[in-house]
Amino acid sequence: MSSPLRRSPARAAAQVPSGGDVRRPASRTRDLALVAVFAALVAALALTPALPTGPVGVPVTLQTLGLMLCGAVLGPWRGALAALVYLLMGLAGLPVFAGGAAGPAVLAGPSAGFLLAYPAGALVTGALARAGARRRATGAGLVAGCLLGGVAVVYAGGVPGMALAGGLTLQEAAWASLRYVPGDLVKLVVAVVVASAVHRASPRLLLGR
Repeated sequence: MSSPLRRSPARAAAQVPSGGDVRRPASRTRDLALVAVFAALVAALALTPALPTGPVGVPVTLQTLGLMLCGAVLGPWRGALAALVYLLMGLAGLPVFAGGAAGPAVLAGPSAGFLLAYPAGALVTGALARAGARRRATGAGLVAGCLLGGVAVVYAGGVPGMALAGGLTLQEAAWASLRYVPGDLVKLVVAVVVASAVHRASPRLLLGR
């Protein structure tokens, strides 16, 4: 008589959690690679020629497009981690911020609030994009995610930073930030188009698989 404590290999395998419940080493390696690639993408987009907007303004670059893509393509946690890695790279001294700026000194400038909001913005973007994908409404999720995470959350952090650095009231800083909205809406459209194409080719990516 076989012991009740012994299980056949087939039975033991059946009780092992599926790949959706356990992140295998290969999956974790892929996740880290994606995080590194997208952190580098944000850095590359930040180094595109910037459009100055005045003495207390924030230069217009494509780095917010990179932020939107982090969340819209990678989902919430990997997207937020990519944005955080980008932020830490710059604060550590790598010239990856707009205009080649680097180091903790940027936290005293008008861009500080925008930069510090990037991980939260990518997290919200990815969460809404993933929620849309799970409801078979990927396009709507991407639009909502980029609008609320890539624009609203980032502005919620950026406007107070502009006010503090520029000696403005919150209302004055909010009015000043409106100059960035048209460009950010164009970036939103680009991010949605690019992310939609990626998810058509790899529909499991946004779901973290």
